[in-house]
Amino acid sequence: MTDLYPAADQRELLRQAAAAHTAASADLEAFLRRLPEVPEPADITEYANLLTREERARGERQDAADAAGLQLPSMESE
Repeated sequence: MTDLYPAADQRELLRQAAAAHTAASADLEAFLRRLPEVPEPADITEYANLLTREERARGERQDAADAAGLQLPSMESE
């Protein structure tokens, strides 16, 4: 028999993953707010790093959501 609600530890892992994704998104937003009109090579590198971090955090959040029983049906049309 499966539980209707995920174990507390799974929910906590999901909360932590969501917080990490929020922080990564906030860091990306802060960078974009201070981005100069003409980006330098260092700006492009920083953007790539921040974007990679945000995408990784989003994936980890989704994995944690799946583990906590929050799977969503595909939203893509066939």
